[in-house]
Amino acid sequence: MSVELPHGLRAAIDRELSGASRRDLAERTAATTEAYRAGRGSSAVIKGRDDALAYALARLPATYAANAAVFAEAEARAPDFSPRSLLDAGCGPGGGSWAAAEAWPALERITWFDASAPFLEMARRLAAEAPSPVRTAETQSGDLTAGPFPKADLVLASYALAEISPAAQAGVVRRLWEACDGLLALVEPGTPAGYARILAARDEIIAAGARILAPCPHHGPCPLTAPDWCHFNVRLPRSRDHRLAKGAEVPFEDEKFAYLLAARPAVIGSAAAARILARPRAGKPGIAFKLCGEGGLEQRLVLRRDKPAHAVARRLDWGSAWP
Repeated sequence: MSVELPHGLRAAIDRELSGASRRDLAERTAATTEAYRAGRGSSAVIKGRDDALAYALARLPATYAANAAVFAEAEARAPDFSPRSLLDAGCGPGGGSWAAAEAWPALERITWFDASAPFLEMARRLAAEAPSPVRTAETQSGDLTAGPFPKADLVLASYALAEISPAAQAGVVRRLWEACDGLLALVEPGTPAGYARILAARDEIIAAGARILAPCPHHGPCPLTAPDWCHFNVRLPRSRDHRLAKGAEVPFEDEKFAYLLAARPAVIGSAAAARILARPRAGKPGIAFKLCGEGGLEQRLVLRRDKPAHAVARRLDWGSAWP
């Protein structure tokens, strides 16, 4: 799956870049990346407008793409779900809200909740010429660990749990679930640590009565064991400025992410029969798949000689639901 920023968001970032020093943005991007890799949150490096702009240039395309991929799965698993309101908790510069508005055009009201004044200001600047409801989003400045959160049909916490101390994460997840009237989407980096946060959140909200729609095809314990972990991948194109900011040469980026979609019982939807957990391996006999199914981990081989099944299998990829 390849995801591009919507034209309006791309144009808004380009307007913000007008006159900005590309060298300064690259230095700020490197500092942000170093902080994240050292386990420090965005509050350690996002101190002002230029820091927020560097983040929007270097990281927002990837976080947008991950959210767009998760929302596409939400549409597939719950096609009758049509949220009217969104709580974007830990919204950063607002990329997740843009992705939600693209997925659900009937969305009417968005609430941005974040403790970072530079991020909230950047979100407003990027949305200044956006269609409603992104342009008219309400902003609330607050600590995710404090709550409470306003109610919404769709609640999103994207790359937000990583910003919270481990001891406080369970409480935040509970309050996010309490605020959710329909669907809760949690998205984290596709690292072992990000997967661990998603797994802990999964246990928390299953205990609270949530239905898991994706990626898990069941509500039992995760069958993966270390050093394996559940994560997925989305590809996005890089603009020239994006490449310069990250010191990259290739024209695309692969963003690995972990996620969870949990629904209230009233939301009509279903989990996948099984989920493809790794890139399929094509060989002379056929295509081999690693699956997570209701019975745990499975290995399946679709033989080349079974032409109808093989034709279907060729269109499946890492992260796909098994048909």
